[in-house]
Amino acid sequence: MNGTVATRSTEVVLPGNVEPSGLQVRTRTIPPPATGQVLLRMDATGVSFAEQQMRRGKYYDQPPFPFVPGYDVVGTVTAVGPGVDAAMIGRRFAAVTKTGAWASFLLLDAADLVAVPDGVTAAAAETVVVNGITAWQMLHRTAKVPEGATIVVLGANGGVGSTLVQLARHAGITVIGTASTRHHETVRELGAIPVDYRDPDMYQRIQELAPRGVDSVFDHVGGAGLKQSWRLLRHGGTLVSYGTAATKDESGNSQLPVLKLFAWLALWNYLPNGKAAHFYNFWAGKKRLDAFRARLREDLTQVLALLADGVLTPQVAAEFPLADTAAALALAESRTVAGKVVIVP
Repeated sequence: MNGTVATRSTEVVLPGNVEPSGLQVRTRTIPPPATGQVLLRMDATGVSFAEQQMRRGKYYDQPPFPFVPGYDVVGTVTAVGPGVDAAMIGRRFAAVTKTGAWASFLLLDAADLVAVPDGVTAAAAETVVVNGITAWQMLHRTAKVPEGATIVVLGANGGVGSTLVQLARHAGITVIGTASTRHHETVRELGAIPVDYRDPDMYQRIQELAPRGVDSVFDHVGGAGLKQSWRLLRHGGTLVSYGTAATKDESGNSQLPVLKLFAWLALWNYLPNGKAAHFYNFWAGKKRLDAFRARLREDLTQVLALLADGVLTPQVAAEFPLADTAAALALAESRTVAGKVVIVP
């Protein structure tokens, strides 16, 4: 029962800096799981903003081309290696992979798996794996936003943004969320006050809604607008930056926008202005692997429990079979959807 037979896996490969239509499909043989490993059958994966950057060669520390993308996965254990509890076979788990999840089968370390509650579908769970951990940690670990506070979430209709809005509302926090007007009704249903991100006076609109400033801004856009996000904060407020979407189409060194961002954050923290600026790095602390895994498991378990209890509503923008991953990526990049584009077997 512990899996001694090699398995054929279908994988979607990013061969280089190509359009979504340039993705390639291959089949390869996966050996049986080694000590401490499991073989996971993919039940759902998805498209995150990271893959959109990787396609352009713009993700900060992506591997060299070619490689199999896929930042997270939900799947069923079909075999285990030596030293792994055979009771895991047949059960559903979630994991953050960073790359490799756009595949029908994966070999993963058992220690990286987090159990998915019974009754939660794979697609629903997939919407809150990396998105849920990111949102939870930014809200409760990085910014430590208290009940009664007011925050701004840029991209409130996106995968991380929509989850962040729901977690914040559950914690008794007022949310102002930016999105295109076509998604304003969705943002309202999530519990946030929508503001049009295409409005040239967007930041002024936010200031009108919160004239005394806000407690936190969660900014995945970066670029020139980051300074405006900083100005929205009240005394004692916290800016959490977690991306550089504004520069994803720029040519040149992929690390330069991030280094510029770090410089601004460091400068703002140095100034005696009573405000704080942080860059959220999902992988921070991984050098202490056991502590990193324990923190990830604790946070994702809480998010999945909220999903199982109906506190969080899964935001599935669309579902595509693995063979149509190119169409899934194109849709995710179209900026026309709310929630997460999910890939299924």
